[in-house]
Amino acid sequence: MKSLFIKYKSVLRFILIFLVVYVVLSIVYKLFLQFSDGSKFYPDYFTHTVAKQSEALLNTFGYHTKVLPHPNEPSMKVVLNNRYLARVIEGCNSVSVIILFIAFIVAFSGKLKPTLFYSISGSVLIYSVNLLRIALLTIGLYHYPEYEDILHTIVFPCIIYGLVFLLWVFWVNRFSKLKRDA
Repeated sequence: MKSLFIKYKSVLRFILIFLVVYVVLSIVYKLFLQFSDGSKFYPDYFTHTVAKQSEALLNTFGYHTKVLPHPNEPSMKVVLNNRYLARVIEGCNSVSVIILFIAFIVAFSGKLKPTLFYSISGSVLIYSVNLLRIALLTIGLYHYPEYEDILHTIVFPCIIYGLVFLLWVFWVNRFSKLKRDA
C-alpha cells in the first residue's frame, strides 16, 4: 500500500490540492451568495453585473436590449427588441467555472507569480468570453428560436468549457511544475 502512495504521490497531491481549493472557494462563494444583499443587486452581485454587462454588449451590437429583474424567480430577464428571450441565473455568471479553473491551476501550480498572474488573467478571459457567450446566445435565440435547446445545452457550454480546457492545457504545457520537472 505504501508503495502505491509513493508511486502515485504526484497524482494524489494534485487531487488533494484541487479538492481543497475547489471546496474552499465554493464555500466562500456560497457564503457570499447567502449573505449578499439582494435588494441592491438582484438576485446577487455577480449575476446582476453579468446581466447588465451583457445588456450593454447587446446594445453595442445594435440590439435594443433591456435587462430586468424577474418577478417570479432569482434571475434577470433579457428582453431583446421587446421580446423576452432569456434569463440570466446564478449559474450563468461564470463564477463556478472560474472556481473550477483556479482550483486546477493551483493544483498544477508553478511558481507563485506566474500562478497568480495566470489565475487572474485566465479568470478575466473566462468572464469576458462568458459575456460574449450570453450575448451571442441571446442573439441566436432571437434569430433562431427553433435551435434553443442545441444552442443552450450543447454549443454555448462547449464554448466556455472548451476555453477552460484549452487554458488548462496551455498552463500544464508552459508553466506548471510538472513541465519544469520533466
